[in-house]
Order: sequence, then structure tokens, then C-alpha cells
Amino acid sequence: MHRHSLRSPAIGVTVALAAGMLVALGAPTAHAAAGATLPFTSVEAESATTTGAKIGPDHTQGTLASEASGRQAVRLSAGQRVEFTVPRAANAVNVAYSVPDGQSGTLNVYVNGTKLAKTIAVTSKYSYVDTPWIPGAKTHHFYDNARLLLGQNVQAGDKVAVEATGTQVTVDVADFEQAAGPADQPAGSVSVVLHGADPTGQGDSTQAFRNAIAAAQGGVVWIPPGEYRLTSSLNGVQNVTLQGAGHWHSVVRSSRFIDQSSSSGNVHIKNFAVIGEVTERVDSNPDNFVNGSLGPNSSVSGMWLQHLKVGLWLMGNNDNLVVENNRFLDMTADGLNLNGNARGVKVRNNFLRNQGDDALAMWSLYAPDTNSSFENNTITQPNLANGIAIYGGTDITVSNNLISDTNALGSGIAISNQKFLDPFHPLAGTITVDGNTLVRTGAMNPNWNHPMGALRVDSYDSAIEANVRITNTTVTDSPYSAFEFVSGSGRGFAAKNITVDGATVRNTGTVVVQAETQGAATFRNVTATDVGAAGIYNCPYPSGSGTFTLTDGGGNSGWNSTWSDCSTWPQPDQGNPDPDPTRNLAQGRPATATGHQDVYTPGKAVDGDANSYWESANNAFPQSLTIDLGSAQAVRRLVLKLPPSPAWGARTQTFSVQGSTDGSSYSTVVGSQGHRFDPATGNTVTVSLPSGTNLRHLRLHVTANTGWPAGQFSEVEAYLS
Repeated sequence: MHRHSLRSPAIGVTVALAAGMLVALGAPTAHAAAGATLPFTSVEAESATTTGAKIGPDHTQGTLASEASGRQAVRLSAGQRVEFTVPRAANAVNVAYSVPDGQSGTLNVYVNGTKLAKTIAVTSKYSYVDTPWIPGAKTHHFYDNARLLLGQNVQAGDKVAVEATGTQVTVDVADFEQAAGPADQPAGSVSVVLHGADPTGQGDSTQAFRNAIAAAQGGVVWIPPGEYRLTSSLNGVQNVTLQGAGHWHSVVRSSRFIDQSSSSGNVHIKNFAVIGEVTERVDSNPDNFVNGSLGPNSSVSGMWLQHLKVGLWLMGNNDNLVVENNRFLDMTADGLNLNGNARGVKVRNNFLRNQGDDALAMWSLYAPDTNSSFENNTITQPNLANGIAIYGGTDITVSNNLISDTNALGSGIAISNQKFLDPFHPLAGTITVDGNTLVRTGAMNPNWNHPMGALRVDSYDSAIEANVRITNTTVTDSPYSAFEFVSGSGRGFAAKNITVDGATVRNTGTVVVQAETQGAATFRNVTATDVGAAGIYNCPYPSGSGTFTLTDGGGNSGWNSTWSDCSTWPQPDQGNPDPDPTRNLAQGRPATATGHQDVYTPGKAVDGDANSYWESANNAFPQSLTIDLGSAQAVRRLVLKLPPSPAWGARTQTFSVQGSTDGSSYSTVVGSQGHRFDPATGNTVTVSLPSGTNLRHLRLHVTANTGWPAGQFSEVEAYLS
């Protein structure tokens, strides 16, 4: 999905970016391990021995370090190397790297000090993507992946080094794997070579693939070891299995493998690589491994997918599709997108690195995605959006995924009613978000001028009415917040019916909960350590649009403080500053009332504009206005205003001041009496509160008004002195 976010910032203050690698990742307690079971083990370059220079950590959009795994990498000049200690038996390696724009070169490879005849080609050809139509995007997608069969077995503890030759190379991470040998041809299968396919990659094998598919209806098309070039897409693919000898051995070079709007289904694609030549993102082009439909009861497994715009962009009937055990690398947009009408689809145990947009997405356009799931996937380094994004849909599950290092315009997981286009089907039923681990996720959104949390619930285009159940979550090293509740369009739609049950938050940069819209959530058994600023930021936008209510369901610890100043954004690791005695504690805070007349809503009394005002229901005394200050405060003075215009005649309002620390039990702070508002003296009244007053919820209880049969305030200001 590309980002259309144009939300006005709640506060126009840029947040400083966190630096530093933080605590180590731990698995959720008493819960299944998150992420995919992978056939390789990754080793970070910054943890290896090197003669180069380490870069990072950095969370700044548009830098090499910020897009790297772990937000760190190693820069090699010609002749410099990084030497990895092999973590497991292996005969193959994949290296994630970056070279300067416009350059190419090679990496020499050494095993235990001996230089191999083989080298790893490196290029910027597939990197440095620009998407100027996406607000907030910068040049991104700096890294690429290149793989090599070593031609020998290495054991745990052996040394494998890569050395830059003619160009500077930044090395991010190396994946070590014991690649199986090529599989045998299944009995009775139809070989593409027998139909004229060229396994050297020189000739065009498109028609040979089409002929083999036609000949193998109900059977298996065999793609022997070799490299095959396809110059146009396949269609009419149904009731057939396309099978290779393993993705290290059977390689198809195609930027558009299957493009079809419908299929009768039973298509099974497995065990080969499809590597494209997509070097830029053109959203009108179907430069995808699969574009459209595979039909019901199909599957995709054991695939290596690389250098495409999107891995699978799925529309139409894909009922009960299973996508599992695949690798998605270096897409310029999404890894996989269920673009409406997905029913019973399971996407599980996949590895996704360096996607140029949402790594995995469901987008309920035209028809809702229903009863579908993203399970046990490992996602790292989506560089322009979310790790997982759910845009609408009914009864969706996101479970046991491991997501790390989101870079810009996205969270680790987004549960959203952002529609992009119509007809859109908002979230409905139960949205289950269970057992996920989020590491260094969340990012600065330059369109909002403030950050996105590690896990975001976003009522962007409409209120969230579905039941959102977030359970057994681990959030580690988020540069900003852990849980964000927001209406990203800035229109203040409610995010409600949310439960967060069982979460471990470690070393979050700013706050645990970032609440920016009206709504409600219940939190149980959420524990936090090393919180950077405060436990809670609760400042709904637009100012006065409503209240976000956090209900303590028990078992919570380590995050009970509230950010004290809605006029500023918490900076990573700054702590919660002492309150400013000259600051208006009520401005921008959630306001509610027993009633209001026409457009004169409660939020008008805390919006900082003395010319707008709250007016209660008419002829219905008593009336009250209540403001949630966010945390208990030693308020000593109230300044109450009506519009200063002389058109507002002098009047006396009779009211009492009440206070509460819990929002349910109120006591009288200042007894009921008449207060005269006169435009000749600014239409302002000051009320002093007694020493010892400590309240979170401030209530003005109005029983009379000589100027109009309603309670009226244009501004309610609260001060500590």
C-alpha cells in the first residue's frame, strides 16, 4: 500500500530521534515462539570481526544505518573485509549489502582464510528507489541481497569473510544455510525442457512454460535445475502444480510470472526461485510474481522471490490459499497484499526482508478479507511502511509474528480503517492480534511530525467498531511508543472495543501508550521496564474531540505516569519533565459535558480560542462541564472566559467547582456561588482553589446564568499557581 497520510500534526514539534542499541530480545513468557522456523541463521556484520567501519545505530529516515538490520552495519572500502564466525553447518550464504548509487562491484569470499574462485556480485541497480507521489517518502531501499553456493561445507566455528574490491560496500547481515541438493523429477511430471525451455537462461522460455502447463493439466510441471528466462507473464494457470528442484537450483528470471484475473484453482507453486528485474516502483505495472488470482485451494511454498514490485498481489477468488515457507526479498512495494475478497487465506512461516512498503497487508477493497491470517512470519526492514498492516476486514488473525526494524511511515503492526479507495470494508467481527514480538519498530512520520508506535490501532477514515484483541505481545527497543491509538486523518474518529492483555514492554523510547484520539481500551497484565519518558501520552486530537479512556484491568506495572504537557511531544529517553506552573493544564485535554447546544461542543472550552465556546443544553439546569487533566494535579487557580466581544453582555453564572482523582467519585472543591462575567473587564473570571487540592478530573457544575438559559464557557484554564 502506498501512503496517502496527510494528517495534520496534533502538535507541530519534531521529535528527536533515539540512538543506541538497547536490551536484548527475549521470547514472550509461556507462549509459542514468535516468527518463522527458518533454514538459515543470520549473523549481523556489526557483531563480526572487521577491518571496516561500523555505522549506526540510527533511526533517522533516509540513512544507511536506519535501514539496516539492528540499525547498524559495517562499511567496507576496497580491501577491507568483515569476517563472520559460522553459526551452523552450511554450504551457502546470502549477504545483505548496499553500494553507493550508480556503482557495482564484487565481494571476494574467503573460507578459513582461503580465497574462493567464486565472488559475490554487488550492485545498486535494484536500490535507491524514489516514490515522490507518496507524502513523506525519501529515497529509500538502500540494501539488496546476493547469495552464493560456497561449493564446500563449513561447520560451526569456521570463518567466512567477504572483502570489498573496487567499490565501497556496506555489509548488513549474512545468512548461513545448509542448502539441499537438487530434488529429483517427480514421476509422471511434464518437464519444461522437453517443451523447449532453455535452462541456460539465454533463450526465451515463455512459450515452453505455457505448453508444459497445458500438457500437464491435473499434474505436475517440472522445472529442472537451471535458469529460465520468461519475457511475458503466464495466464490461464489452473489445476496444475509448478515444481522446481529447489530455489537454489531452479531459477526463473521474470518480473511478471503469473498475471490472471481468475482461475478455477488447485494451483500449487513450489520449490524454485523467481527473480525479477524491477528497478523502480511503477504502481500501474503488474510487476509481481502473482498478480490477481490463483483460484481456490491453491498454495505457494518453498519459493525464493526477489527483485519484483510485489510478491503476491491477490484479487478475486483465492479461497483457502496457503502461502508458506517462502522468502520475499527486495520488493519495491509490498511483499504480499490480500486485496479484498480473501477468504480463509493463511500466510505462515515466511521470511520477508527489505520490502518497499507493507511487508504483509490485507486491504479490504471491493469485498472484505474474512477469516484470514498472518501467522509465524519473520519480517525485517520494511523501509517505507508497516511490517504487517490490516486495512479493514472481518475476523482477521495476526499471530506469533516476529517483526523488526521498521524505518519510515509505519509501525510493526497496524490495525487500521484507512481505506485509500472505495468501496472499502472497515474492520468488523473480532481482530485477533496474539503472540507477536516487535523489535525496534515504530518510526517518525514526517507527515504528522510525530512518531508512530510499535503497534498502532488507527481509526483513520472511520471509527473502529470491531473487537480488537491484542494479547501476549512483546515490544522491545521501540524508538518511540509501544501501543498507539490514533485517527491518522486527524478527524478524531473513535478507536474503541480494544483489549490489551498480556504484554511485556522493554526499553521503549518515549511512552507505553500513545493515545491521540477518542475511544477506550482495557489493559491487563501489561508490564514495562526502562520507559523513556512516561507511561501514558493521552492527548486526543483534534483538541477537545473526546476522551480516550484507559481502563486498568489489573496486573499492570511500570507505566502509571502520564505525560504532563500536551503542548509538547515526549523526546526519546528524556523522562517526564516537572510541570510548568505557568502552563494551562486544561488546554487540549479531553472535555465532556452533560449536554451541548448545536455546534457548541465541550471541546470548544479547551481549544485555546476564546472566541469559540461550549454551551450546554438550553433550559435544562443543572449542567456540567468536565475536563480530564490526564493525571492528578495540584491545581490552585482557574481562569474562566467567555468571548471578549462586547456583543456578549455582562452576566452572572452560578457554579461550583468539583474534583475527582478517578473520574467516578467527585467532591466539592469550591462551593456554589455567582461569578460575574463582564466584557468591560475581558469577560474573565478567576477562581482560586484551596491549598491541598489534588484532582485529575475538573468539573464545573452550573446551576444558573443571568445572560442565557445555559452554561457557557469559551475557555477553562487550570494552573498550578
